[in-house]
Amino acid sequence: QVQLVESGGGLVQAGGSLRLSCAASGSIFRLNAMGWYRQGPGKQREVVAAATSGGTTNYADSVKGRFSISRDNAKNTVYLQMNSLKPEDTAGYYCQLVIRQYYNSAPRDYWGQGTQVTVSS
Repeated sequence: QVQLVESGGGLVQAGGSLRLSCAASGSIFRLNAMGWYRQGPGKQREVVAAATSGGTTNYADSVKGRFSISRDNAKNTVYLQMNSLKPEDTAGYYCQLVIRQYYNSAPRDYWGQGTQVTVSS
């Protein structure tokens, strides 16, 4: 099985920075696409940043120029660097990884448990 463990959330003042991590463990042949989502109070979950296995990245308009998604394949870990944080960035943040467990298995989606980010004004 594959497990994802998120870390790095917390309380930060507006203008501050946080780096979220999402570490995958278990039987992993290849980490393909990845993404970070967030869900604020009373809001639907939205994609914040995404990256393909080839390295193409996409960001929500609201975070462009402030957030950056990256990965460390050796550690099976993905990151979300968040700079210039705003109160409206307050939300639960969730990582989503597309993982192939074995060379002959189909890729599957896995989700982290979520980490809370709170930005005070």
